[in-house]
Amino acid sequence: MKSAKNRTIDITVDEGKIYLERCITLKEKAEISAITDKTICGDTFETIKLLPEKFADLIIVDPPYNLDKDFHGNKFKKTTDDFYGEYTEQWVQAVKPCMKDNATIYVCCDWQSSSAIYEVLRKYFKVQNRITWQREKGRGALSNWKNGMEDIWFATNSNEYTFNVEDVKMRRRVVAPYKVNGKPKDWEETASGNFRNTYPSNFWDDISIPYWSMPENTAHPTQKPEKLLAKLILASSNAGEMVFDPFAGSGSTAVTAKKLGRNYVGIEQNEQYCVWAEKRLEMAEKDKSIQGYADGVFWERNTASLQKSVRESSIKEKRSE
Repeated sequence: MKSAKNRTIDITVDEGKIYLERCITLKEKAEISAITDKTICGDTFETIKLLPEKFADLIIVDPPYNLDKDFHGNKFKKTTDDFYGEYTEQWVQAVKPCMKDNATIYVCCDWQSSSAIYEVLRKYFKVQNRITWQREKGRGALSNWKNGMEDIWFATNSNEYTFNVEDVKMRRRVVAPYKVNGKPKDWEETASGNFRNTYPSNFWDDISIPYWSMPENTAHPTQKPEKLLAKLILASSNAGEMVFDPFAGSGSTAVTAKKLGRNYVGIEQNEQYCVWAEKRLEMAEKDKSIQGYADGVFWERNTASLQKSVRESSIKEKRSE
């Protein structure tokens, strides 16, 4: 029996038949209208051949890492760097025709496969940067440093691409407030503290991995946080544009895209994960909140009480106007 506070989505395929029925499968070449805002249940490499060309404004790829991992019956075995590079090249060649000329692609990976993925990406795209984000979870190691980081490669089809830097600023507390003529310089003084909205860097230390008490959490073994995906989606797409995830998992990319007013397409071969994805998409109809993102800015980790306080202060100010 789960704790009453455990909000993990772990319904079975039998329990979630209604959600699986909302997914589609493709048997022939599809028009964009047939796949928009859909979870496609099927093998990525076969399904992607049936998708329209140049339909995606943004692609977010979270492929199986080069590790031994059991994805609820679908097992991925660790292999050599060369073979993993070949595998990466296969899916890159498959997804590239789906991208618009000004599209962006982000690829998630761990440190062991990061260099192999870079070598493939630079052959097909213009690599713009490497993001490193800090996981606060991770197994300890007695004879090595604990692995607490992952990478995300940022690449584009051309030099013309979307990057909405104003939409991905981070709100940080000001430790040493500086004033000019007695007034705050580049920061805001509030009843809840002093804050500054800063431009984002390629190191992110404000991400929380989904855990059992969070409504976005599922039993998927490698689920990415909605906050992480929100940064990618807001920076590299505009409202109403298409976000594509060829390894959809439990639907985190699609759910976040929906919450942020984007269209989405996801491909996932595991029926169990398709069920969880559709369940979450249904939940997003009523709750569009993203933990750690509020008032148009990303907040530092463990500042939920401050976010609430600032939000309440803002509401009171509006009522008094």
